This record gives sequence, structure tokens and C-alpha cells, in this order.
Amino acid sequence: MRLATWNVNSIRSRVDRVIAWLDRADIDVLAIQETKCRDDQFPSERFEEAGYEVAHVGFNQWNGVAIASRIGLDEVEIAFPGQPGFDKDAQDSLLSAPVVEARAIGATCGGVRVWSLYVPNGRALDDPHYEYKLQWLAALRNSGARWLAERPDAKIALVGDWNIAPTDHDVWSPDFFTGKTHVSQPERDAFTAITAAGFTDVMRPFAPGPGVYTYWDYTQLRFPRKEGMRIDFILASPALAATVTDAGVDREERKGKAPSDHAPVVAEISD
Repeated sequence: MRLATWNVNSIRSRVDRVIAWLDRADIDVLAIQETKCRDDQFPSERFEEAGYEVAHVGFNQWNGVAIASRIGLDEVEIAFPGQPGFDKDAQDSLLSAPVVEARAIGATCGGVRVWSLYVPNGRALDDPHYEYKLQWLAALRNSGARWLAERPDAKIALVGDWNIAPTDHDVWSPDFFTGKTHVSQPERDAFTAITAAGFTDVMRPFAPGPGVYTYWDYTQLRFPRKEGMRIDFILASPALAATVTDAGVDREERKGKAPSDHAPVVAEISD
């Protein structure tokens, strides 16, 4: 299986590019984030024509996640258990009975339970969205730990745009990001808690050291200046991680006309 994740930053704007890449890169399963459309606006027919089944959840022009698979798409689940919500109009922004955003969708593809995840950005350290982000990650960690406790041999992939750079190697300038989200210790601790629960960053063994990024801001010529961040990940359960034979970033997809500001991350998984 070739499993990939890609924040496409609007699927309707980039569907031609995504479909062409799926064929060129020979991808079996693609987790997509930031589709920026409702379910009825998602270009499902383009994926179906290319041989992929699609599951998508999107409520408006924000967020939105999907999974496209040519090896089966079963047991589709929208939102993971305990996933918190956010209401920008509420006084404290965090609700005890939250409206859950379109940020997580799961499906079983070829025997692997794939979760396409778009972790909240956090915005700023003093923004209610930051606390929401930490609660969201804590809930994901709890669900992931429970899945592994119930089935230690389960093949599970938690993939997507995590909006966290876990180490200083994962940003082009640690000094530049001082006092900002994505690199704060609570965010990094939340990411570490998920890996400590049993999920492995499968790309790092194949792409060690600094300078390996998945995201480059559109502004300030960040991409040609190689000023990026590694914030997109494939985290695998022990049983799945043991079958990963290669992984990396397709940096070429950040080039060309009207690219996403993210590049795809791809993992090769043996039978």
C-alpha cells in the first residue's frame, strides 16, 4: 500500500492537480485536509473516474477532511470519540456541548484504519483556539490509546496536518517562532503524548536531520528560500509501523502553478 496525506488548501481549486498526482505517484489511499467545501461541493466524481472511493466531511468553506481509496473504504466514521468542538461566537469559545468541526474522518482501507486529521491551528498562545487545540489533541490521544489497548495488533494510521513542529529541527528558524504557536512546549508535549501512547512518526527514520519540511508559507518567498516547517505526519500504530519500508515528502508538488502551501507525505507499506 502507498498511503499519503496532503493538505490541499481547497480541493475544488486543486482537483486537477490532485488527480494527476494520484496517478503519477501511484497512491492507493490519500488522506486530504482543508478541502474547504461542503459534502455536496466535493468533486467526488473526479475521484470515482480515477478509480477511487471517497468519504468526506465538510460543512462550509472552512476545514473539511476526506479519504480517497482505491483498495476499499469501509466503516466510515466522522469525528473520533470525545472530539471537542469550537464556537467562535461563544463567550468562552469552548462549549460543554460543542459543535464539532469537520476535522477528522476515519475509514478502513485494505485492512488499515486510516484517520484523516486536521488539527486546530491554535492561532496565538493567548487565543481560546489554542486551548481548544490542546483539548483536541488530548482527546485524540485518549482515543488512540484506547484503540491500541483494545486491539494491540491493530493497524492504525493517524495522518494529516498536525499544525505542530515537534522539534527545533522541524522549523527553519527556532528563533523566528519564539512565542508563536506550533512550537510551544504544551503543543509539543501533546504531540509527544500521542507518540508515547504507541504511534510512531514513520517518516523520520527515512528523512533524518533538519531541513525536511512539509509546509512553506506563501509569503516572503518561503519556499525558494527553503524556510519551511514539518507539520504534516503519518503516525502509525506498532503493527503498522513495522510494515513501513519507506517514507518521505514529495516536495515537487509545492512547485508549479497555484500549488497548495503543503506538500504530500507518502509512506510505502508492505503486505
